[in-house]
Amino acid sequence: MRFNAKDLASLARRPSGCFDKEGKLKICRVVGDEKLIEPRERWCRLKGNLLFLMKNKSSEASEVVILERCWIVEFRSKTDVSIVLKFQSGEPDLYLEAASKPECESWAVALGEANSEGLQNKIQQLRRLIMEIKEERSSDEARQFLPSSQVDSLGEPQFTSIQRIANEPKLEFSLACKDLVAATRDRKLNTFIQVSVVHPAEHILTRYSSTEIVEGTRDPLFLTGVTFPPEYPIYEETKIKLTVYDVKDKSQDTVRTSVLPDHKEPRADVGRSFLGCTTFRVGDLVKSKEQQLTLTLRTSDGGKTVGTIEVNLVKMGELEDGETDHITTDTQDQKCALVRECTATEGISGKDNLPSLNAVLKNPICKLYRFPTSDNKWMRIREQMAETTLSFHVPKELINLHIKEDMRRNQELKDLGELAPHWDNMRKSVIAHCDQMLSMYQDTLAELGKHTGSSFKSSCSKGEKTLEFIPINLHLQRMHVHSPRLKDALYDVITVGAPAAHFQGFKNGGLRKLLSKFEAERRNTGYQCIYYSPENTAKAKEVLSNINHLQPLISSHADLLLNSASQHSPDSLKNSLKMLSEKTELFVHAFKDQLVRNALLALYTARPGCVLKKPAVPRNSAEEGGDLQHQDHPSQIKRQDSIPHHSEYDEEEWDRVWANVGKSLNCVIAMVDRLLEKDNISNIKEGENDPSAADCKVLHTGGDWYEQLYPLVITLKDCMGEVVTRAKQSMAFVLLQELACGLPQCLMLTLRRDIVFSQALAGLVCGFIIKLHTGLRDQGFLQQLHTVGLLVQYEGLLSTYSEEAGMLEDMAVGISDLQKVMFKVIEGKSEDFLPIITGRREHYIIEVQLPAKMFELLPQEIKEGKLLRMYPVLFNVGINEQQTLAERFGDTTLQENINQENLELLKEYYKLFTEKMPPDCLPHFQEQNDLKGLLENLHQNIQAKKRKNVEIMWLAATICRKLNGVRFTCCKSAKDRTSMSVTLEQCSILRDEHQLHKDFFIRALDCMRREGCRIENVLKNVKCRKYAFNMIQLMAFPKYYRPPEGTYGKADT
Repeated sequence: MRFNAKDLASLARRPSGCFDKEGKLKICRVVGDEKLIEPRERWCRLKGNLLFLMKNKSSEASEVVILERCWIVEFRSKTDVSIVLKFQSGEPDLYLEAASKPECESWAVALGEANSEGLQNKIQQLRRLIMEIKEERSSDEARQFLPSSQVDSLGEPQFTSIQRIANEPKLEFSLACKDLVAATRDRKLNTFIQVSVVHPAEHILTRYSSTEIVEGTRDPLFLTGVTFPPEYPIYEETKIKLTVYDVKDKSQDTVRTSVLPDHKEPRADVGRSFLGCTTFRVGDLVKSKEQQLTLTLRTSDGGKTVGTIEVNLVKMGELEDGETDHITTDTQDQKCALVRECTATEGISGKDNLPSLNAVLKNPICKLYRFPTSDNKWMRIREQMAETTLSFHVPKELINLHIKEDMRRNQELKDLGELAPHWDNMRKSVIAHCDQMLSMYQDTLAELGKHTGSSFKSSCSKGEKTLEFIPINLHLQRMHVHSPRLKDALYDVITVGAPAAHFQGFKNGGLRKLLSKFEAERRNTGYQCIYYSPENTAKAKEVLSNINHLQPLISSHADLLLNSASQHSPDSLKNSLKMLSEKTELFVHAFKDQLVRNALLALYTARPGCVLKKPAVPRNSAEEGGDLQHQDHPSQIKRQDSIPHHSEYDEEEWDRVWANVGKSLNCVIAMVDRLLEKDNISNIKEGENDPSAADCKVLHTGGDWYEQLYPLVITLKDCMGEVVTRAKQSMAFVLLQELACGLPQCLMLTLRRDIVFSQALAGLVCGFIIKLHTGLRDQGFLQQLHTVGLLVQYEGLLSTYSEEAGMLEDMAVGISDLQKVMFKVIEGKSEDFLPIITGRREHYIIEVQLPAKMFELLPQEIKEGKLLRMYPVLFNVGINEQQTLAERFGDTTLQENINQENLELLKEYYKLFTEKMPPDCLPHFQEQNDLKGLLENLHQNIQAKKRKNVEIMWLAATICRKLNGVRFTCCKSAKDRTSMSVTLEQCSILRDEHQLHKDFFIRALDCMRREGCRIENVLKNVKCRKYAFNMIQLMAFPKYYRPPEGTYGKADT
């Protein structure tokens, strides 16, 4: 064979990236077992079937070996790092010695695949696969792959669907290999299977999932299976490709911890090597008699057999059958239990739940496991994780309400009228700052309106200004347990990053510290303004809210009263009067406060040229109330002018104006009673004499009713309008003082509080909706919901050191603010089941919509619109290395105070629960004495002040579940520490409530952390399957909060 020496020399000098493999090897020629010379170190470069041997990396090639008609001899011993190339031509063998065993194995694989015969076999195998696909082409071959819903709309080709149960996965199967052949005889295989799909309509290989790695055996029983969700377009004609890889170093298997394009195969030198592959049709598996296929694994050239693979169809209802004794030896070295991947949500409450749940849950991921119980039976666990559309829906609704509230406040400040120069300048400054903040809210809402794509905010985006109102990494984490002897159970946890203002930073602490400092400074302010306590400013906002709510209602009911009078309808007149009386009395009651009178005086003094007639004399509260049923006729009411600017101010004038509303109402009531009484007497007399005359009387008196009521109703409206004008101005003046005393800090704190509250509320709404759906058929829970309220328990994992202390302060205030949120359940009238938010700051009502069938299951009290209270509590225990610094050199007072305060809140809820609910309303496996003991134990652990006392979190979580509460778990980004906590909680529940075999606790824990939903959450956030821990950090973690080896490392967080 002749070669062009110049071309070969040029090829050998090409850059390193152009070669299939290169590196240092010791090389010599061998005849028999005798080495002709001692091995010499050479720099070797492999390109195709050419092996270049060079003295060093920069020298010319001294020899070229053509890798044709040769084979590799296996390693001589376990410790030997050499291979031998033998040639059919009879020339001396080539001895190659590597620096390490992994490097030697890598060279053996590369050299074995380098010859042209192997390449030809690969080409033939690919041609056969292409021909098989072409035989099954449909007439619609050019159509691209679409989601199943779109495929259906375009007309699905005639593929054979797989029969299945509604809302259950279409196909599930488990995998096992036998008699795998290693590259060398003594090599212990660490294998996993990669699953790929060839859809019959698209003819493109799509990587779907992988199993876990099974170590040290040639007969691996893979405890990870495969699941295809209900909406996945899989048919009997679909082909599944199974590829088996041998992993050399699990911790360095970078392909399994990163994202590769679907069309690219991993290189052999990145920690794995190819063993074999096989393909089967889904229809063959489904129709097989034993529902099992035994397939031959072959090398990529389709020639050499490297073992067999068994594919077993899994029917979830049959998983619990049989004993588990056989796994004690088969799975001795395996790290996981049965896991199957899925991307579809499943509810156990039936298909009626789907419309409303699908409105809030998106992009779900599902994993399935089976673990042995203590009595050697199988239990089945389905772990689910889903993001929620509420991550963006709730903040956008809130910001819209903030904008309306702030615009209304700014207008009320402008409507204060003429003020003295000092106060007028103050008002102008406040309005200017408020307009700036209003513009910022509007810009944020506009930016959120442009957002498309994912419905969650990743941990990498927590510092983005445009997304600061959005909760971080909000997901539902659900565990659905099927036990052989226990009732099915659902366990839900909402995971979310700690509600905090990350964009604003924590240089000066969080809300807890900032609010306290601001209030102290405001109380001692040097500004020339009037100090009102936080309670008084809150009262002023409440009065303004009541005015804006009640005034249009009263006006509407007054018009209905006149309409009833014009129609001469006694029953309608009575009902209209009743509603008018109720709303007017609520209106009058709203102003029974000394704050309004004091604020009116303060406003008068702020007018230009004011003169006080006499000092303020507070009126008796009983006199303020007045008996609405014993007031004078409106003819005796002296109409008042608006607040005077340059005349004497009579402080008792407000009492008279305020009381005139009640007097006017009483006059209306008296007139209606008089009209109804006369009408009743007249009807009796006329009916006895002449029925036709009675009809004429009706027509005549109808006009009389309207004419007699009209002036009284107008007087009521006028009196009410006068009260509204004065009260609005006085309360707006109180708010002016609040804003003026703290510009611009006051507005910045409001913004920060809005941001934190928005994040907290989005999680709460999600938790409430999920809890409502799962408890719809639990009458005890529904009774508890409207009688006592809902317990919402937050588990915090933040440290009290550096920035995380500020995050914890933000989180504590945000969760505390949730106490002012009320929920109401309404019947959904359309297909849009997203919740509706109404109200104002510190007083929001969330209307949750349910489909008609589900709404009918609710108790009458809830159906009638009873407001449902929330009882949020927060318990925090830092577990990372920063908490170690805080405990030894810093301060943990913040954590201790938060835990103690929330323990008292939890005790209050438990007291209410025991007073209002019967004992049998507790979950079926609990007793009331258990709760008392758990609360006492929690109290003792909080008082103990033990370092990293995670027992506090376990006890609080258990109490929450026993009290039918909603569970939250939070860390900085709900990704790493949260994953450790959630998986530990799930496995602890399996052990304590479902008899998980004690020998499988750690295996189950490692499995959920390595192959479960939480590692998928990490991938969603940072595009890498690695928890963001390092070895030094993990040394500070409690034992059971440490991830398994190979699942952590450097990653952006």
